[in-house]
Parts: sequence; structure tokens; C-alpha cells
Amino acid sequence: MVFKCQEDSFLKEFKTKIVSSEFATFDWTDASGKVEKLKGFNVTCEDTILFPEGGGQPCDYGTLGGFPVKNVQRKGSTAVHFVESPTSFEQDAEVLLTLDYQRRLDHMQQHSGQHLITALFDREFKYDTTSWSLGSSVSYIQLSTPHLISRESLDLIERQANDLIREGREVTVLLVDPEVAQEFQDARAPRGLPKDHEGLARVVRIEGIESNMCCGTHVTNLSQLQCIKLLYAEKVKSNVLVHFVVGERVLVKLGEVFQREQQLTAALKGGPGQHLELVQKLQQNVKGSRKYFQQLLKRYATAEAERLCDLPKKDRPKYFSLHRRDGIEVDFINTFLRVAPEEIFYFLTVSESVFAGSSAKGHLVLRGDPEIVGKLGPQFVEILEGKGNGKEGNFQGKINNLARLEECQELLEAEFKPKRIIEATPANGAQLEAEE
Repeated sequence: MVFKCQEDSFLKEFKTKIVSSEFATFDWTDASGKVEKLKGFNVTCEDTILFPEGGGQPCDYGTLGGFPVKNVQRKGSTAVHFVESPTSFEQDAEVLLTLDYQRRLDHMQQHSGQHLITALFDREFKYDTTSWSLGSSVSYIQLSTPHLISRESLDLIERQANDLIREGREVTVLLVDPEVAQEFQDARAPRGLPKDHEGLARVVRIEGIESNMCCGTHVTNLSQLQCIKLLYAEKVKSNVLVHFVVGERVLVKLGEVFQREQQLTAALKGGPGQHLELVQKLQQNVKGSRKYFQQLLKRYATAEAERLCDLPKKDRPKYFSLHRRDGIEVDFINTFLRVAPEEIFYFLTVSESVFAGSSAKGHLVLRGDPEIVGKLGPQFVEILEGKGNGKEGNFQGKINNLARLEECQELLEAEFKPKRIIEATPANGAQLEAEE
């Protein structure tokens, strides 16, 4: 069946009759990605101006009888509308369908633009388009070629596409019989007809450029595309994706780029022509500062270890903890342990630069008595939501939540807390442990 939206893609309102209405639910994803389960009805009508999802094109939105249509799917020769409505619709009742035209125009521009880009890549380079995606902000075609397409080639196709847009080539839709070779022989049909297709097939033709079998909604003249911008190409396995925007999306993308340019100008204190130079200078400064910072930290680690070494053995602590949240690497710990005296038990961590109590990621090291290391190591990584292992008095682990670091410290202090034995007496009847 050819729906009314496919006969006239610019029709914004249409009266039709209800064929069926059944209670249904639909998982609706909002702009933030949150999923909400909506209640309503799956409604079929005699005809529709709301395009059901297909051919790489998302469905239309609109209203049916004044209630929002949140999804449209094709089932054989019918279109099923999910309508967010508190009540059902009576069979044979006449209802008004209205179209979210801005969404339709965007989809038409992207889809017709895709046909044009596909045809030009085929004409110039003999690259077949094997699939395409109409994204929410940027679309892409997948070309069957192992060779990454250069910026020069993209610019060539872009210039040709925009020349044809300025010429205002006609875009027409023909209904042809797939069984009649004479009518169907020049139509591109990369995926063939759907298994449940019935009747005539739709062929979209761009004057003098190509004919492509397609179920989607399209502009009637290339001038309605306004313009096309090929953003970039990327290699994906044995294919290449070419990302593009058409029409209104070009203006939106330009606005985004200009706003970002203004923000960079304010942050870098230099105009667009200096952005690259200023960023490179900033990167060099950061790299130099980081290198100097790492050197200072290693000196600090060495100084801390030497401070312990300088203590008389009788005054050295039984355990020593050191926790750094400077975003530094585990080299800091290794530097410390290379100098630190052996007989002390060490509990050391480094982590991302965060506020105290944050669930930051980091690295943990225990060194000391093998029995205590074997006991506390697994406990610490469990508390700090990480994992690790060790042997012979050394334990290392990656940790994900420093917010509970104090709990580990308390366990360590309890392990080394001095204890004394109270001898059994007639009064207590047993040996008891008590703190000194």
C-alpha cells in the first residue's frame, strides 16, 4: 500500500477513518535518554500522512484526534500509530491527523540529500552505498570501499551536489510494477523489496542523476535541500562512513561551530586565526608543568622515605600511611618504596585529583608482614570497590571508591593497636586480651 504521506509529502493535515484501536504501551525515550513507559492505543486508519519507520528513515510525529502520536510502524499494508490517549477510538469514526512538519522537512532533506550523495559517489568513484543512517543531528552513508576518502574527494562531491541544488533539479516519485523489467530496469534497489511488499513499487528519481527504489518521504525539487555539507569520512573495517548534514542542519551546525569558536576565543584570549597556535602553546606548557610536577613529587616521595630512614630504629613506627590525591601515577609509590626502610608496614594510595570523600579511582599498595598483607589486602580492595593481588608481603590493587578510605585506615590501626594479656584468676576464669 502507498500511504497518503508517500503521495504528498508536504500534506500537513488529513481526515481519515479509524479501522481499529487496541490498548498498548510504548517505551518512550526523551531527549535526555530517560525511558518512560507510556500508555495509549495502537490505532490503524484507512490512510495516513504520518510516515511509518522504514527505509532508514525514522517515523513521523503528529497528532490523531488531538492526541500525540509517539510512534508509527508499518505492518504489512497498514500503518500502526501509537497514540498517547486516555480513551480508545471508535471504529469508523472520522479523525483529523496533523503532522509535525519541521520533523518531516528535516527527514525529507536528509533522505533526499542521501540519495543525491549516493548517486554522485557512484557516478564519480563507482562506490556503492550499502547502508545509511538518519541520525538525530548528523547522518552518514556507508560506502563499500576499503580506501579512506580524502578531503579533496569529499569537496568534489559536495561541490557537485550543491551545483545541482542551485540548478533546482526535479525530484519525482513513480509507481512501477516490479514484474515489468522495462519499468524497473534503471532503478537502484540495493536491498530489494521487503518480503511483505504488495503491489506497485515506489521509485524516487532525481532528474538526470538517478532512480532509486525507496519508501521514504522526499522533497520535490533539489532546491528545497538548501545545501549539503560533507563533514568527514572515517574507515570502519572494510567500509567508509561519510558523515553529512543537509538543509536546516547545516545552519544548526554552523551556529554550534560559531558559538564554540566564540567560547574558545574568550578562553584562549585570541581570535580564531590563533586558536591552533594558542592551543599548541597551552599543551606545551601543560606538558612542561606536569613533567616538573612529577619531578617534585618524586623528590617529595624520596624525602618522606629518607625521613623514616633517619629515625632511630627504636623510634620508627610499626606502620606508615601515605595517600596522595594529585592525579599522579603509581611511580610515586615505587619511588617511595625504593628508599623506605623494610621493617615498616606501608599502606600507600594515589588517586585522581578530587575533593575529599569522592569516589575517585586510584591505585593501592601494601608492603610489610606477609600475614598482615594477605589479611588486609583483600579487605581493602573490597571496601574500596576494586581488585588486586599480591604475594610475599606485597599487594597491589586498582580501586574505584576512595570515599571509604578512612575505614581501611581504621582496620590498619586496629591491627597494630598494642595489646596485653591478663592472666587467668579465680575471678575471671580465663585469659583475656585488653588494650594497654
